[in-house]
Amino acid sequence: MNNGGEPKGQAGMPLPLDDVGKLVELLAESGVGEIRVRQGELEITVKAKPEAAPVAVSAEPRVHAAEAAVPDAQVLETQAEVPSTNGLHAVRSPVVGTFYRAPAPGEGPYVEVGDKVRAGQTLCIVEAMKLMNEIPSDVSGEVVEILAENSGGVEYDQPLFHIRPEA
Repeated sequence: MNNGGEPKGQAGMPLPLDDVGKLVELLAESGVGEIRVRQGELEITVKAKPEAAPVAVSAEPRVHAAEAAVPDAQVLETQAEVPSTNGLHAVRSPVVGTFYRAPAPGEGPYVEVGDKVRAGQTLCIVEAMKLMNEIPSDVSGEVVEILAENSGGVEYDQPLFHIRPEA
């Protein structure tokens, strides 16, 4: 914070609080659980409570790439702890949006039932607020079931795929 009580962002510039307010409004209107914006070393994250009320706004500079990778690893560990059915792992949607099996209309799907996938491989896209979010597999294994319909709506934390993890 500077002497005037304003948070300081990149290169000592005040954070764009009007923009943060717009993010909070967008979060409340859209119903998504989290919005994260990164510009240079400045990252702003706005999270909502389950009833979609904004609860936290944090702005913190990311200095090292290794530090930025730690939260992503923690998210993957949390997803891996979700109970599975008959030894199958569920890959879940991180956002509310529209599910697409292919990178573009007319192109082949990323994966089919029976395909072998590796951790980090893109399985599909979920479009949320005009942003195309590639959804990676968080385990290596075989795609056993595709649970969402192409071009259909998906909810936050909805299972999209069942994968039989490699032994």
